[in-house]
Amino acid sequence: MLGLLRRRVSMTVKEAINSAMDEEITRDSRVFLIGEEVAQYNGAYKVSKDLWAKHGSNRIWDTPITEAGFTGIAAGASLGGLKPICEFMTFNFAMQSIDHIVNSTAKIRYMSGGKIHGSIVFRGINGPAAGVAAQHSQCFASWYSSVPGLIVLSPYDPEDARGLLKAAIREDEPVVFLENEIMYNKKFDCDDKILDKDFILPIGKAKIMRQGKDITIVAHSRMVGVSLEAAEELAKKGIEAEVINLRTLKPLDTETIINSVKKTNRIVSVEDGWPHGGIGAEICALMMESEAFDYLDAPLERLTSADVPAPYAKSLEEIFTPRAVNVVNACLRVCNK
Repeated sequence: MLGLLRRRVSMTVKEAINSAMDEEITRDSRVFLIGEEVAQYNGAYKVSKDLWAKHGSNRIWDTPITEAGFTGIAAGASLGGLKPICEFMTFNFAMQSIDHIVNSTAKIRYMSGGKIHGSIVFRGINGPAAGVAAQHSQCFASWYSSVPGLIVLSPYDPEDARGLLKAAIREDEPVVFLENEIMYNKKFDCDDKILDKDFILPIGKAKIMRQGKDITIVAHSRMVGVSLEAAEELAKKGIEAEVINLRTLKPLDTETIINSVKKTNRIVSVEDGWPHGGIGAEICALMMESEAFDYLDAPLERLTSADVPAPYAKSLEEIFTPRAVNVVNACLRVCNK
């Protein structure tokens, strides 16, 4: 009966991330936030708004513009027993600190025979944004997902952002948390269960956003919304699409994907990363290597960003990443085969 009385709350993705960090910093004295402009300036995108005023300089660390430097500090702190949240203004800048992410954190448990490990969250915006051109619009989902020892999360809505970030901060392994700038200020109507201080989503578990029987659409981050929009259009054409929000990219929830394909017999993968070696390519391999292959009535089709650096011109940028019409057309092609 109590479940029926739950109210709805309106929240943006940015607010969800902010509140998750605030509560975890309050809950655990080992947690701190480190990065450029995260303190007095409230963060480049105001994701850390009011955290410095509340928690002070011991917990919210402003740094110079040196990703390699502050990521190294965070990595060392994690190995010393603290739990850093290391913010990159954008994951494009994380290339300056890739050695610390891959060699200093992801591999250390393996290389030490399990004797040394650290809890750390690398978070910030990822993927194509708007009007920031080639060097600021890259998706690193497949890069980090290919590295043993890293957990890779890619939230879509406030429920994902809040529940997964809390899980990531409490996790004992290094986590890469890939946010999306375009999603930050999008407001969602959510169940107020997400406001619980211990609201945690399981790492490694996808969510079926929409039930369907005719085709499976697999997506993560902003492309979940694009896929849901496409599913609405497909329903008008008599095609019921099942939309899966991956949430976790490493480890991938293969069970949910396979079970969906067993039901629908068709699948389309949607992402805003590049095609070669992407998340969609991994989904393709899963279909070939798993029992799902015997249930397919048509080849998988994958939609990605164009295989070029992100354009700056708005007219080109709009067609660089998949749109709902592209997803609809891909599903129609697969269903007609």
